[in-house]
Amino acid sequence: MESLINFVQDQFIEKKEFPEFSAGDTITVYYEIREGEKVRTQFYRGVVIQIKGQGLSKTFTIRKMSGTVGVERIFPINLPALQKIEINKRGKVRRARIYYFRELRGKKARIKERQR
Repeated sequence: MESLINFVQDQFIEKKEFPEFSAGDTITVYYEIREGEKVRTQFYRGVVIQIKGQGLSKTFTIRKMSGTVGVERIFPINLPALQKIEINKRGKVRRARIYYFRELRGKKARIKERQR
């Protein structure tokens, strides 16, 4: 069953090349928004909370602060509207899924930058 799923994904879903990123990284995602006949590009910048799945069914969650309210958004990696992903900062965290980041406020909500 798993080989059948991989075969279908390889044949019918186009693969886009995006940079490698992990939890704790601050990234900017550029994606298309269609409003009627108009198409515009919007970006979403935030910290990667988690990466889930594998292959072309992979999704990632980004959290940003909009004023004093935290906003999270889940993006599938094979979303046709995704144009590009930029990595702004590489974060140094010890876990693959940083759900504890949701409760942190102020200076504690900062993530140290990883040395290159």
